[in-house]
Amino acid sequence: MKNMFKSILAALAVTLVTLSTMAAETVKVGVLHSLSGTMAISETSLKDILLFTFDEINKSGGVLGKMIEPVVVDPASNWPLFAEKARQLLDKDKVSVVFGCWTSVSRKSVLPVFEQLNGLLFYPVQYEGEELSKNIFYTAESVNQQAVPAVDYMLGEGKKKFYLLGSDYVYPRTTNKILKQYLKSKGIPDEDIEEIYTPFGHTDYQTIVAAIKKFAAGGKATVISTLNGDTNVPFFKEFANAGLTSENCPVVSFSISEDEFRGLPAKELAGHLGCWTYFMSLKTAENAKFVGDFNTWLKEPKVTGVDYKVSGIDTKGRVTCSPMNLSRMGVYLWKQAVEKAGSFDVDKVRVALIGQKFKGPAGEVTMQDNHHLINNVFIGETLPTGQFKIVKALGPVAGEPFSSKFLTAGK
Repeated sequence: MKNMFKSILAALAVTLVTLSTMAAETVKVGVLHSLSGTMAISETSLKDILLFTFDEINKSGGVLGKMIEPVVVDPASNWPLFAEKARQLLDKDKVSVVFGCWTSVSRKSVLPVFEQLNGLLFYPVQYEGEELSKNIFYTAESVNQQAVPAVDYMLGEGKKKFYLLGSDYVYPRTTNKILKQYLKSKGIPDEDIEEIYTPFGHTDYQTIVAAIKKFAAGGKATVISTLNGDTNVPFFKEFANAGLTSENCPVVSFSISEDEFRGLPAKELAGHLGCWTYFMSLKTAENAKFVGDFNTWLKEPKVTGVDYKVSGIDTKGRVTCSPMNLSRMGVYLWKQAVEKAGSFDVDKVRVALIGQKFKGPAGEVTMQDNHHLINNVFIGETLPTGQFKIVKALGPVAGEPFSSKFLTAGK
């Protein structure tokens, strides 16, 4: 009995040493994206691309010799739950970095947590700016890298009336506040600017589309859409049913990428526009490899140890899009900064991130000291396939978080 007890203790000791060794050989990384609720239509693919990128890096030796160990949580499109899950990742799971959030309201929810616990968040989705935190790196398009170039393009196309339609939260409201000021500086009067908001998950767009049709009756009108999530499906269906097209009233969407078009009637919406820092249709060697490797990964066993679960939205015809590309590049920028710093320490990595460059599928990006990227910008026209034909390439644009700088400079 005594010998048996000794054997059990010895086995336990070996197990503890093994677990300790395994922990030392990995680095925990958080994934904070909604896998359920109204935003799952967009955010599930960001979870997928992050797991793909972690596997990609692990296959090439990891980060500082450590394998990335993802910790995936589901804040379920619930904004207060984002903060709770962020605290769990930083305080309980002890992750070195977090990649996540889609809506600005979710980012605003977690911001105090990251600042309090000195965590590091990479945010990959277009946003309204007016924010700069030492704990967040914004790989996403700022207003002067998406909304302003899109409006400039429509003004150049002769559009004189602008219907600003958005989901009712901080990103659409702040973006449209900036755009109204910008449009007025370009000579567009108040009576030719309409501003309407709907709740998340809104489904009845009959009245709004009827108003848009009336607004566009005289010609030279466009819809600037900051609708987010699955509410885009009923809006675009009602839009098409009302006989509105890209010819009589083009829609420029800031939250509709190739990924969202999988759930939309793309054939009926050909000709509408998007403005992003990446399109899947880009003809570069880096993009061909990115798209090919991701689709191969979807069919292969995963090496991270995380069970891969099909999103339930659409597993066929998987595509890539700008938020996915920006998510992946964020991981690589973090990896490079960790290796430059020789440490996973947040304060050291933060310093090392400034000036980091990465040649991605849409060209080289550079992280500025304002935590925003210098990135290429493209205007794309929707094709019946759900892809985009690039109609204008603007070249590298330095992301600027505060509108006061680029609005003043534009006068």
